[in-house]
Amino acid sequence: MNEPLKTRREREKQARYEAILDAAELVFSEKGYERTSMDDIARTASLSRALLYVYFKDKAAIQRGIMLRAGQSLVERFENALSTADTGLAQIRAMGDAYYRFYREAPDYFSALTKASTAMAEAEEDQALDMLCSKNELMQLMEAAIHKGLEDGTMSRERIASPAQTALYLRGALHGVIMLCQAEAGENPDFPADNLIHHTMDMLTRSIAS
Repeated sequence: MNEPLKTRREREKQARYEAILDAAELVFSEKGYERTSMDDIARTASLSRALLYVYFKDKAAIQRGIMLRAGQSLVERFENALSTADTGLAQIRAMGDAYYRFYREAPDYFSALTKASTAMAEAEEDQALDMLCSKNELMQLMEAAIHKGLEDGTMSRERIASPAQTALYLRGALHGVIMLCQAEAGENPDFPADNLIHHTMDMLTRSIAS
């Protein structure tokens, strides 16, 4: 049975929610998070301040909404990466490439996700659950590729005791090197970030290959 269509009221509410996040992304990008006020966001979204507070209790809640968007954007990139490769090892490599492109092409979203774990602790229950589900979805996609790699023989059963731990290791290692590249590039524009990232992904994939 098909899911019932949203009522007009629900659609309007969702559209307004998205418009607020669109406005917040724009103002945060222009003024920075700390310098942005709720009034700035309401004005940019063409809403009253009172109506803005109906949707979000404060600026931090809006930022967490953007973090959710960022997480879903990365999930979609990972799903696309999975569809481009046939073996588990190739899928993991494709997701690594997708994660680096996410950093390069959507730096604001990448930055938002970097702060998501801390922000989750301050979120209300529903929003915290949504953020946790998004994080889990990312890890499940990575774990699925690792399980596939173990089944198709492209990954080593001797080196991978736990697909879940291996997924955390791979993502954490690549994220750490990306953060290093970000810091180094800030001091030296000629820093060979692309080369280091590709070398890192070569090393990571070799560490789990059969």
